[in-house]
Amino acid sequence: MQPASTDIASAYTPWARILVFVGLILTMVMAALDQSIVSTALPTVVSDLGGLAHMSWVVTAFMLTSTIATPLYGKLSDMFGRRPLLGFSIGAFLVASLLCGVAQSMWQLIFFRGLQGIGAGGLMTLSQTVIGDMVTPQQRGRYQGLFTGAFAVSSVTGPFLGGVLTSALSWRWVFLVNLPVGLLAFTLIMLSLPAGGAESKPRIDYLGALLLSIATAGFLLLFNSLGTSLSWTSPLTFLLLGGSLAVFLLFIRQERRAPEPLVSLGLLRIADFSVCVAATGVMSFAMMGYTFIFRQKTAKNISRHVHLPNLRPIQFR
Repeated sequence: MQPASTDIASAYTPWARILVFVGLILTMVMAALDQSIVSTALPTVVSDLGGLAHMSWVVTAFMLTSTIATPLYGKLSDMFGRRPLLGFSIGAFLVASLLCGVAQSMWQLIFFRGLQGIGAGGLMTLSQTVIGDMVTPQQRGRYQGLFTGAFAVSSVTGPFLGGVLTSALSWRWVFLVNLPVGLLAFTLIMLSLPAGGAESKPRIDYLGALLLSIATAGFLLLFNSLGTSLSWTSPLTFLLLGGSLAVFLLFIRQERRAPEPLVSLGLLRIADFSVCVAATGVMSFAMMGYTFIFRQKTAKNISRHVHLPNLRPIQFR
């Protein structure tokens, strides 16, 4: 188990604290930019690689893998320490960003975006977790406010930066720009962040992780396909909804019985925690909804005004 918060906070020298904080801010900025910068470049990506009918999967593949990976990073970092999991997260994100930048087809880009999501699932989660370890509970509000501000600014400037990079250089720089930022963040964190402790005999809830992955994938595939490839009254829609709900209920049952649950459901009984989770969910819903609507309108404009060979346009309803 991880040591107490005050013990971990005292392990940082002032200089190490500054370096880690700068690295975490860069990690947060990189993660926030990636959620909004790609949508701006999608028209140019489609005109270069083709595959208009599959454009939505560039975002969906990323969301699918990052959503599945997020709770896994949190639990595994408790077992094996923050630094190795954060290093793996940043490294996987950078390698996948490079692969996205050199993709030669839409299907390659979709696959590499899925790999990128595996790394992205730990960027924000572990950054916030490390901050919780670095400072005392009395100081966390101040540091969390700085992170929230960095996230907000990055999310707003993402579409503008994506347009500038696409127009001045190439859409590939939307992904390649992550490399210098990520390498700097990786270096600062790996050199300054203490290794931390790890459990001697960690017990991983493999069944819970599998059930959560299946349920999450089912819901994302359902909501991404409704109104396009899936009708609201299609039998497959009800089958996918019912199957995802059933697996999610099995996940809740597993978490109640597991000796080391992936998600501790007892935390939801804490009023402050539940309110914060609900507020974060509403904020994420609004931001992701705006990104999705922007992407759909962009695709609709492309299908009306740009004639691409051998493509089946998306049907909008």
